[in-house]
Amino acid sequence: MFLSLEEWQALKLSLIVATSTTVVSLPFGIFLGYILARKEFAGKFIVEILINLSLVLPPVVVGYMLLLLLGTKGYLGSFFNEQFGISIAFTIWAAILAAAVISFPLLVRSVRLAFQSVDERYELAARTLGASKLNTFFTISLPLAKNGIIAGAIITFARSLGEFGATVVFAGNIANQTQTLALAIFSFAERPGGIEAAWKLVLLSVMVSAIALIWSQSLERKNSYE
Repeated sequence: MFLSLEEWQALKLSLIVATSTTVVSLPFGIFLGYILARKEFAGKFIVEILINLSLVLPPVVVGYMLLLLLGTKGYLGSFFNEQFGISIAFTIWAAILAAAVISFPLLVRSVRLAFQSVDERYELAARTLGASKLNTFFTISLPLAKNGIIAGAIITFARSLGEFGATVVFAGNIANQTQTLALAIFSFAERPGGIEAAWKLVLLSVMVSAIALIWSQSLERKNSYE
């Protein structure tokens, strides 16, 4: 067997986290990407800063902030725990949320560029012919921007697959629960001879990331040519 049971579990969990992160983030990413590409409003600069803040903050700081906010004794986490018995920290949901916060700026950027590449004259023509704003968005804007949106989704998936810093703080490194590929590599590296044993996971991570980048770049170039 190419991967051990422990390695398969880490890969399976990583795929679940990355897929869930992408699916949950995509509607919000499309909405914000479109708004930032097409609308001017008061406070837009602040919104852009807040969206992109996790790109410049150390991931462990993001994880710490999530823990302060949604931990069992956090500002919101204590409320959910006391009122509904819901605990987010150190669960798979924490891993998904941490990956979503870290990867979200990359998704919004890709979606925003995709909508900016769509000629507004097509949208104006549709509106002139009587189409509503919502109908124009779903029949004109969204289809024309689809390659950039898919590229953003792929990047989100790949970034979520490799997330480490925020995840280890907010979700922990719990085998079969929150231990993703990156955390499994970290665990291997702490064991005697573990660095050599982790080569399969490292190779797998590099391959997946490289494929995702190539696919994303090709889609973005295709979107810019159309």
